[in-house]
Amino acid sequence: MMENILDDYAQQSTLRETDTRAKLLLGGGAIAAALISAGPIAPAFIAASMAAITVGIARIPARFYAALLTIPLSFAVLSAGVILFLSGGGETVWSMPISGITLAVTTGSANQAALVLARTFAGMCALFFIALTTPMVEIFTVMRSLRLPPEFVDLAMLIYHFIFVLIGEAVATRNAQEIRQGYAGFGNSVRSFSMLAGTLFVRAWEKGEELILAMDARCYDGIFPACGGETTLSRGGAAAVAAYLILCGSLALLTGGIQIF
Repeated sequence: MMENILDDYAQQSTLRETDTRAKLLLGGGAIAAALISAGPIAPAFIAASMAAITVGIARIPARFYAALLTIPLSFAVLSAGVILFLSGGGETVWSMPISGITLAVTTGSANQAALVLARTFAGMCALFFIALTTPMVEIFTVMRSLRLPPEFVDLAMLIYHFIFVLIGEAVATRNAQEIRQGYAGFGNSVRSFSMLAGTLFVRAWEKGEELILAMDARCYDGIFPACGGETTLSRGGAAAVAAYLILCGSLALLTGGIQIF
């Protein structure tokens, strides 16, 4: 069971006690800088620097971090491949006729594919920085401090809780089905999956009712208590965050016209 592994690493991170608002600002600002860049240089720098901060400063194991990056890698490569052959513009770099259809790669499509790939990695590295250094309970605390509606924050907390409830129920049910050869053959697989979906719906309903009873037994008054601790940010840390975001923004503006091809 690997449901809580991101939060486990966030709890053990060396940046665990760093101010949550600063980490959110750093990750969100890096994503914004990658999105406004018209060239791949700034997003590539953001991806490399955020990965270096996560692995080098936050002390997240490099092997685990690389395994996480393989998840968006497949989607990014597929998207870049589609853009590479379907978008046009510029000079032809490579072409191949296949069954009367000519597949061609132009400088415009190559630059667009490189930009999409760089932006994707920059965004994912920034999101992984937040996820691997900031426990969710602290993010909920920041949401409360920002005076967001209590109903919105409580709903987010319940959704986050039930994600893992559903995952746990699905894994347990599927393991029981596999032990009984429930996925031996296509027909059995279809029947087992349909039973899994139905059972998961019923179990989710039951878990929801159990949660309501537990909340009522604890005198729930409509608002969940905030569980996150208060964190502080030093002047040096604030200056470092500001300097990094200024550097990323400047790099995005200055290198927007630089293309690879």
